[in-house]
Amino acid sequence: MNREEMLARLIAQAGHEGGELVTLRAIVEESSEVGAARALAKLGLGDDGAQGDIDELRELLGAWRDAKASAWKAAIEWAVRGVLALLLIGIAVRLGFGEMLG
Repeated sequence: MNREEMLARLIAQAGHEGGELVTLRAIVEESSEVGAARALAKLGLGDDGAQGDIDELRELLGAWRDAKASAWKAAIEWAVRGVLALLLIGIAVRLGFGEMLG
């Protein structure tokens, strides 16, 4: 028996019994499961390979974040090096070493 059949039976049972708390809780639980299964199916994640797809997407996302962090780190390092180089050139010019090069 699938979840939709179980939900239909629980709703019928609630109709006959007047909606006992246990039956109502079972209806809520089963309807939540059916809704979640439908949502996953609409997203294309309702098959057996979905867990592998999610795992692969998480790995790709982690790799993207690592690459992005490395790129920012490298850009900042190059910017700092450029500023330090300009600072050294400025100091050299201020001290008169620029005339020695020219």
